[in-house]
Amino acid sequence: MADNSDQRSSYNYFADITTRWMDNDIYGHVNNVVYYSYFDSVANQFLIEEGGLDIHSAEIIGFVVASNCQYKSPIAYPDKIDAGLRVNKLGNSSVEYGIAIFKQGAETASAVGTFTHVFVNRATDKSVAIPAQIRSALEKVLAV
Repeated sequence: MADNSDQRSSYNYFADITTRWMDNDIYGHVNNVVYYSYFDSVANQFLIEEGGLDIHSAEIIGFVVASNCQYKSPIAYPDKIDAGLRVNKLGNSSVEYGIAIFKQGAETASAVGTFTHVFVNRATDKSVAIPAQIRSALEKVLAV
């Protein structure tokens, strides 16, 4: 099976992101560390909008335990971008998202990566099963 993680058609959920002036570095493109904030934004937007996560008072929340990114082509302010999200792996208490950053209108990603959440009890920081409503939402964007 070919890796198509850099193709827009591989993603079922998208979030619009507007680059900011401060995202650019001295070289005139979005700095590598900023992509991780884009990853965090699309994953949490999905959990809030599709999974019903209440980020302020939910008993169970997601902690980031791993992430990576491969950079394919630069983006720069004032580019408008889309962050595509899918689920690569779904465990009992963890999920690995596949995330890609596309310039709006582009079919091939400028960056691709993964972002892993482990769901924990907010009070104890102990891992717990992914809540049913969130699991249901995650299953809908599971990569085939």
